[in-house]
Amino acid sequence: MGLSAALKNTATRAQHGGFAGRSALSQRLARPTTPLGTENDCPAVGFRRNSRQTACDLGNVCIKVFFATREEMENKRIDEVFGKEFLDSNFWLYWRTMFAFEEWHSALEMKLYLHRFIHHIGGLPDFSALKFTKYNQYESLVLPLVKWLQDHGVNFRYGIEVTDVDFDIQPGRKQATRIHWLENGSAGGVDLGPDDLVFMTIGSLTENSDSGDHHTPARLDEGPAPAWDLWRRIAAKDPAFGRPDVFGAHIPETKWESATVTTLDARIPEYIRKIARRDPFSGRVVTGGIVTAKDSSWLLSWTVNRQPHFKKQPEDQIVAWVYSLFVDVPGDYVKKPMQDCTGEEITQEWLYHMGVPVEDIPELAATGAKTVPVMMPYVTSFFMPRQAGDRPDVVPEGAVNFAFIGQFAESRQRDCIFTTEYSVRTPMEAVYTLLDIERAVPEVYNSTYDIRKLLAATGRLREGKELDLPGPAFIQKLLLRRIEGTQIGELLKEFHLVSGE
Repeated sequence: MGLSAALKNTATRAQHGGFAGRSALSQRLARPTTPLGTENDCPAVGFRRNSRQTACDLGNVCIKVFFATREEMENKRIDEVFGKEFLDSNFWLYWRTMFAFEEWHSALEMKLYLHRFIHHIGGLPDFSALKFTKYNQYESLVLPLVKWLQDHGVNFRYGIEVTDVDFDIQPGRKQATRIHWLENGSAGGVDLGPDDLVFMTIGSLTENSDSGDHHTPARLDEGPAPAWDLWRRIAAKDPAFGRPDVFGAHIPETKWESATVTTLDARIPEYIRKIARRDPFSGRVVTGGIVTAKDSSWLLSWTVNRQPHFKKQPEDQIVAWVYSLFVDVPGDYVKKPMQDCTGEEITQEWLYHMGVPVEDIPELAATGAKTVPVMMPYVTSFFMPRQAGDRPDVVPEGAVNFAFIGQFAESRQRDCIFTTEYSVRTPMEAVYTLLDIERAVPEVYNSTYDIRKLLAATGRLREGKELDLPGPAFIQKLLLRRIEGTQIGELLKEFHLVSGE
């Protein structure tokens, strides 16, 4: 018997804007705006807030982290590896708002992201690397997949809370023997034999998410978390099953809030048009990624994807998605934290940072939009500093009929978390391993081994400053003369790492 993901005890909120998954490159890149909605013309990807020499030094820090071992980055925070100058840079502004990183998050995951997206370093400011589904990901990806599975005999069972899994653990062999659940308040379960397969999604980004409305704040739910409690019960049975509290016991560090804004007044799309420089009603991609109000106390970002965002969306409405990284800091227009705000108040803050005249904000926010805020206590839990063993292997050593899948399982593939691809690769790895299928999981794009991609990224990070060659000037000239006309020399010139003169 194969137990499908239908039995996992949490559901994403993609359908109504709580969280929509991301493609391999995030759907949330940053275009910064200056105060009151004036757009910046894509500042340099690197470190322009600093002098060119300092920018070069900070770029070297990124390169150093890139070449560090995984072990050197384990259990370290980003701000323990990168200093204040880095955290004040344009690069960090783009990076943190694109991937939802905070300075207290994992330096190891920062390193893995650098490897994963090194070929997109030059595309951070202008969104040139992004691709989007036609509609929201629930209608474009989830529903078609569910229908395909149902057409092939998969039975989805909803409203069931899986509470525990029993195992028979022997030296060199581990077997899942029973699944326990609650359905309508009644205990149930199913026994498992060695030929039954169990694929367990452990942990949850969206666990205990709470939706407010235009007049009600979303609630921060710090109570019992069934998805995390399930993993805790499982992990207590074997050290190989991971350490859930590394990720799921730090709500102040893992929470943030988002909101879905539906416009009802034709004046609001005009402000979107002004910043995006595209017609939001054109049927084409609008912002192309996120827009970040870099002076926002909340560090507020927003995006408008191709419209209509929902298939049944009225033609005169625009759906925008807003999120903030600093949800417990008072706003600039609304003098209260985002987590305490109604949808209307979040709309006010958003309109303020789009440059709407202050005198127009109250009316537009009250009658010109409908906003649903969603608070997610665990949304960046996988970014917490970690070490080997904190996440269980997809198929633990000796497992014969079960696997762990999702963002909190340790894949053998070279991939980073918070991507749709990671959520696909882990079950592929699980199935191919347990069923002994002689087929490889598709490899991650090998940019981290492509010398041209690495040199291009190095040039971007150094912002055009040439490489610092060793030795006195005459030695440097000798080195340059030796590589002149060679493939190496031409590559270094192409990416502005040595002079073309």
